[in-house]
Amino acid sequence: MADADALREPGLPGVPLTPEPARPPTASPGDDAVMPLLDHLGELRTRLFRCLLAVTLGGVVGFYFSKQIRDFLIAPLPGGTVQTLGLGDAFMIQVRIALVVGIVLAMPVLLYQGWAFIAPGLTPAERKASRPWIPIALAFFALGVGIAYAVLEPATTFLLSFNDDVLVANTAASQYFDFVTTMFLAFGLVMEFPILMVGLARVGIVTSDRLRASRRFVILGIAIFAATATPGGDLVSPFVLGGTMYLLFEATVFFIRRSGR
Repeated sequence: MADADALREPGLPGVPLTPEPARPPTASPGDDAVMPLLDHLGELRTRLFRCLLAVTLGGVVGFYFSKQIRDFLIAPLPGGTVQTLGLGDAFMIQVRIALVVGIVLAMPVLLYQGWAFIAPGLTPAERKASRPWIPIALAFFALGVGIAYAVLEPATTFLLSFNDDVLVANTAASQYFDFVTTMFLAFGLVMEFPILMVGLARVGIVTSDRLRASRRFVILGIAIFAATATPGGDLVSPFVLGGTMYLLFEATVFFIRRSGR
């Protein structure tokens, strides 16, 4: 019995070895691996911290030049002055200006960090095709801010035209800068609208046919957004914002159709 048991032991000549279960192939250092959830959240935290740091540094620059920027934004008003109603209004206006300037100056960093976060989830071909859109998105944001400034004077002129000897225009500083900063950010972010649609088309979420079929709902959504995103209550800024969004929509649909999607 001992000899029989010995013959059954693995490793002896003539006795087949029991095959070990196959191990999953390990990825080579050059292959893309799936990032665990905790690592993904850690990367998101790092990206957000860098974005916050960039906005803070840009805000410091904006706060330093806040008085010059303030005077530049008040220039379209008659007399070039606004009225403060509270003790902290002047300080909060400078903080608001610094925050908006910080976002504008940090936009290259914000776009890059957003791209760096989503790029690992794309194929090499998608990354190569999407990379040129980062500077385009920056240029579109700057164009939106420029359009907002071009609209600022006609909008304020229209609103102030309803004042007379009884309704005297003593513009409150806080409300005026709420109007200006909101309009600047709204126009700048709206100009990213075509970038988003092209990105969704490239991953197959939307197509040109689907966008054309939903044109009526898009126009309704644009009208609602333009009316709510422009806080002044005038007719000029929502009309310009809505018209710009609609032209961007049609141009983007045409571009997506020409690209075969």
